[in-house]
Amino acid sequence: MILASQNLAYRLVYHGCRSAMEVFAALEVEGWENVPDGACLLASNHQSMLDPPLIGSCLPREIAFVARRTLFDNPVFGALIRACNAIPIDRENADIGAIRAALAALGAGHGLLIFPEGTRSADGRIGEAEAGVGLLACKSGAPVVPIHIRGARDVLPRGEVVPAGAARIRVQFGRPMPATDYDPGREHPKRFLEASRRILTRIASLQDCSDPGL
Repeated sequence: MILASQNLAYRLVYHGCRSAMEVFAALEVEGWENVPDGACLLASNHQSMLDPPLIGSCLPREIAFVARRTLFDNPVFGALIRACNAIPIDRENADIGAIRAALAALGAGHGLLIFPEGTRSADGRIGEAEAGVGLLACKSGAPVVPIHIRGARDVLPRGEVVPAGAARIRVQFGRPMPATDYDPGREHPKRFLEASRRILTRIASLQDCSDPGL
């Protein structure tokens, strides 16, 4: 797979992640061809800090992603992820600026990675949906590509900064969901939350029946 990007920082992280996967994981990727060329939301379950670069390294196109604002506190790391198209968001408050930036990225035709659960799972199981991804999806009308990750937590669990060991990682990209599949309509009293729930349900449907909850 050849990355179509001239962004040196992005290429560095992309190839660095792919090299790390050769050391710490046996990586299996399915369905990456389901990701369209234009604007789309990439919605995934969240197991590990590895998830954003891992998903990015599975695609031949450059994408943007939403990251919590505290990750930008370290000036070096913050500059790196900003150069890799990270959009800082304050998860504790309604961050209108981040929402506008995310919608602008989609409006410009970019792919945008976001996690419907809002944070990493503590036990590897898929948690409850938050309204953020539903808001962006309904406001933009962009297709949503559901993604299921299994095994990333075994390599780098929540709270750890050093890989715990080798593991098998599977990243599966599902078929894009059109707006009619996730948007319950303007009259729905909890429109954005319901859209997020529908998206998370589609993500959960990608997991192996033989490996429940991962």
